[in-house]
Amino acid sequence: MSVLNVKNVTHGFGSRAILENVSFRLLKGEHVALIGANGEGKSTFLNIITGSLVPDEGNVEWSNRVVVGYLDQHSVLKAGTTIRDNLRLAFDGLFEMEKEMLGMYDKMGEASESEVNKLMEEAAEIQNILDNSGFYMLDSKIEEVAQGLGLSDIGLDKLVNELSGGQRTKVLLTKLLLQNPTILILDEPTNYLDENHIEWLKRYLQDYENAFILVSHDIPFVNAVCNIIYHVENCELTRYVGNYDNFLQLYEQKKVQEKKAYDRQQKEIDKLEDFIARNKARVATTGMAKSRMKQLDKMDILERPKEKIKPIFNFKYSKSPSRFLIEAKDLVIGYDEPLTRPLNFKVEKGKKIAICGVNGLGKSTLLKTMLGIIPPISGKVEHGENIDYGYFEQEYIDNTNNTALDEMWKTYPSMTNHEVRSELAKCGLTTEHITSLMKVLSGGENAKVRLCKILHRELNLLVLDEPTNHLDVMAKDELCRALKEFKGTIVLVSHEPMFYEQFITDVWNVEDWTTKLV
Repeated sequence: MSVLNVKNVTHGFGSRAILENVSFRLLKGEHVALIGANGEGKSTFLNIITGSLVPDEGNVEWSNRVVVGYLDQHSVLKAGTTIRDNLRLAFDGLFEMEKEMLGMYDKMGEASESEVNKLMEEAAEIQNILDNSGFYMLDSKIEEVAQGLGLSDIGLDKLVNELSGGQRTKVLLTKLLLQNPTILILDEPTNYLDENHIEWLKRYLQDYENAFILVSHDIPFVNAVCNIIYHVENCELTRYVGNYDNFLQLYEQKKVQEKKAYDRQQKEIDKLEDFIARNKARVATTGMAKSRMKQLDKMDILERPKEKIKPIFNFKYSKSPSRFLIEAKDLVIGYDEPLTRPLNFKVEKGKKIAICGVNGLGKSTLLKTMLGIIPPISGKVEHGENIDYGYFEQEYIDNTNNTALDEMWKTYPSMTNHEVRSELAKCGLTTEHITSLMKVLSGGENAKVRLCKILHRELNLLVLDEPTNHLDVMAKDELCRALKEFKGTIVLVSHEPMFYEQFITDVWNVEDWTTKLV
């Protein structure tokens, strides 16, 4: 049974085509991954099927009585409310039903016998729905899911306006799962989750009885939870049965077949054109030449298979710094309250350090304190000599009307137009991306612009906070290679061991330092 049918949808932005005549179907119970390179149109497709964007052409049809739950990266929470307040909103429909049922009981005192019987039947029906929905155990259900996704560590009575972007995303995801919609639509849900909570969400989705559509570049996660792959590429949407590994095998076979078919046809075209050129002027063979021309005219010409633009990341090394770049002495980090016990550590030249651990324990805060962006609660941080650092921030909110070109010029005003475009192109960005506003670029495209700003400078220290969030598989692989080859020192926060274990020399776990219960 199909719960969603998308027929012949076409959409673009200005002269840039995003989707062309695509069709899609979602069957009951299917676990679908929507994959593709950054900027191919995954988020556009989600916006179209959820109704927040009207396609230029085509139809989107949901089956009746489908409840769609959508987690995107731009949802907001009302300031002044607690985490618990927002999670209880997931059950607004049930609270309304309870209110309706209590109103029926109030009416019974003044109703006739037949009216009472009718009200009793309706109240019993609502009571049955409330019982089956676990309405009288909501708080324990909230606690269970909140614990699974790490919100209990933050505290359910904390105000949402005091949360980081990652913590807000966790609240939205927890609320969505509590609603238990017929269809789940999840856009990059693992970006702000650490390993433990990714594992919890993985088990949850594996056991999920309803259908869901997932956008993710986390390949192990996709492999574990999805049984259908839809691949977005060159404005087309192609369906594959199986997980990501199955898709990759079939996709590679398809590309090889397309290349062989194209090469065969090109050889045939060359032969025909050569025959025509040699024989059209000769009276004896002009008939055969015309026959070949008709054959050529009728031929359905295949397009040359398009090669994906591969980003190239090469970090420039500046000069050798002192032996120790950063030294912490009795350092306590935090904002309003301490997040760690006093820390004593050194970042030595040439080390490549991964910082891991449960979210909410201060990984991002630690990086900012190490760089002097924010002050410590107590203790001090000392920097060595000759340090040139580049900092990639996890959360980047830009509400200006800057384009990618403007962003580079703002940082490097002496660069020419050609130089800026060339640097951005190396990072896998097209002309359309380069001239688009930063706030309308996809998360991956935005990240590539910010990486480009770091790549252009000569550095001996890279401080990176979740740089793989939003990056597609090709960009992740290239970033891994570049970090592996970088001659300088790296301090990296990441929730993806598969990404960093190839080049890292040391792993620091903030759970060993925290003052919180883990």
